Amino acid sequence: MNTDFARQMMIDQQVRTWNVSNPEVLNVLSTMPREQFVPFGYEALAFADTQIPIGHGQSMLTPMLEGRILQALELGGNENVLEIGSGVGYLTACLSRLAQHVTSLEIHDELRKRAAENLADAGVDNVELLSMDATKELPDRQFDVIVVSGSIQSFDPRFVDALTVGGLLFVIIGDPPAMEARIVRKTGENDWQSECLFETQLTPLINSSLATEFCF
Repeated sequence: MNTDFARQMMIDQQVRTWNVSNPEVLNVLSTMPREQFVPFGYEALAFADTQIPIGHGQSMLTPMLEGRILQALELGGNENVLEIGSGVGYLTACLSRLAQHVTSLEIHDELRKRAAENLADAGVDNVELLSMDATKELPDRQFDVIVVSGSIQSFDPRFVDALTVGGLLFVIIGDPPAMEARIVRKTGENDWQSECLFETQLTPLINSSLATEFCF
């Protein structure tokens, strides 16, 4: 497989067609070696429009969704980012190129170790990987950006509490087939605004049904 050609086709035929035009985002997707993050045996699907299984009932996000997430976060290079769900570390690596620092939580220790290996192989050194169940606890500090890479049934206000004022949260809320991708901006210590970006479907975050229910 000509990986450079396949990667460019992924960007031109998938990512760009879903209104992703941010040059920094496109550059990261063009240079981050996605084929090095996919599980063994799935290399041929590294650039395909499909969710690749990574074990524990989880999957890599599709390139189109990764592109939309990265663009929606409006990263400028100085942010401290919290990612909930490291997976195999590909989105983590992309975030690390666009932000100052990334803290990534993973409930499965086997996936956390695999993500650590993948990130090291990619030369990423501004990421902290933690074993933590985000439905029960979060790091005891605030972040400029939070990305939840699994869907949740209902909104959890703890994620907004963990943002700095002016910070952004990306989250996918609902049950299939009616899930909404939302950007939530924290506008004050106790205030925020929420915008629906698009409809999609995504594997639920582990234990997300146990989180506190909240309605907008």
